[in-house]
Amino acid sequence: MDIVLAEDEPLLAERVARSLSIAGHGVKLAADGPSALREVTAGHCDLLVLDVNLPGFDGLEVLQRIREGALPVRVLILTARSEVGDRVAGLKAGADDYLTKPFAMEELLARVEVLGRRSAMAVPDHILQIGDLVMDSGKRRVSRSGKRIELSPREFEVLEVFMKEPGRTFSRDEICERIWEREHEYDTRTIEIFVMRLRRKLDQPGGDSVIRTIRSVGYVMNPAP
Repeated sequence: MDIVLAEDEPLLAERVARSLSIAGHGVKLAADGPSALREVTAGHCDLLVLDVNLPGFDGLEVLQRIREGALPVRVLILTARSEVGDRVAGLKAGADDYLTKPFAMEELLARVEVLGRRSAMAVPDHILQIGDLVMDSGKRRVSRSGKRIELSPREFEVLEVFMKEPGRTFSRDEICERIWEREHEYDTRTIEIFVMRLRRKLDQPGGDSVIRTIRSVGYVMNPAP
């Protein structure tokens, strides 16, 4: 993959870039928010590894601008272990995954591998439709009542889980297993945030929510939203 690494700590940036390169990825470095945004908007970027605390403007603002521009880049945010608010804010803003510092390089490489594998697994020309909600898995597009809805890559994957089996109730743990494909230490807040983001984008005023919460069990997609 072509990866932009936005990290202002030179030693850490060099170490991560070297490990990613050895793993076969192309890596470009950015030491502040503006340069990270320039690298991504210039194209040829499959994944942005984004530190939250960047000079210029911070990683959360970079992420917000990327999602506002509907750029189809995956984002893995890096944040200090104590900064729970940053992790939650990053997921709400459209991050696909997060990793807390300090981290093991093996875990970073594993997260990058999973994000890359999920990106390559889209099924060409496969259409899922539930009521007026339509998903094109090949083009990775979603629309409702003919209006296109911009989703982050991770939002798309969570919605795809529901649309493949409408009417089935999924636990939070099962959704995690289907999306991340391996065990990670995610709390239930992670899935709650993605469902909240999908509801905000998909639900229509005055109508029932596309995704219902089943108390103490999980979530289910209405068969006809």
